[in-house]
Amino acid sequence: MLNKGLRDEEKIRIDNVLKTLRTLVYVPYPLNALQKSDLENQLKEFGLNLESLIDYSNEDLTTLLMRLHFDWEQLEQFADILMELSKDENCHFENKALAVYQYIQAESKAFSFGINSKIASAKAKKQ
Repeated sequence: MLNKGLRDEEKIRIDNVLKTLRTLVYVPYPLNALQKSDLENQLKEFGLNLESLIDYSNEDLTTLLMRLHFDWEQLEQFADILMELSKDENCHFENKALAVYQYIQAESKAFSFGINSKIASAKAKKQ
């Protein structure tokens, strides 16, 4: 477990990377080479790239994110990013986003209508 100071630094670092990822994924699709490169560079901060994101099982991805000390809000933001990436015809991360949303709902011990709505939306998009 991280001490308070390290936890705060880690939270700030994760928040900054997520913020940058959000700005990168809210662009017209399909992604061009430069946008994919920028996206890859940000994912590297989490030890990921698009290929490894595809290869990771849903369980392995949530385990990795928890090992990186993501809090519930950060997990939700990451799943939102995965859903946004899924708008590109070459990226199909709906199942991974759904798994992260379901993990949050199950493990956070608090029911969230927002998360529940996102679960329903992810299930609808994956069909």
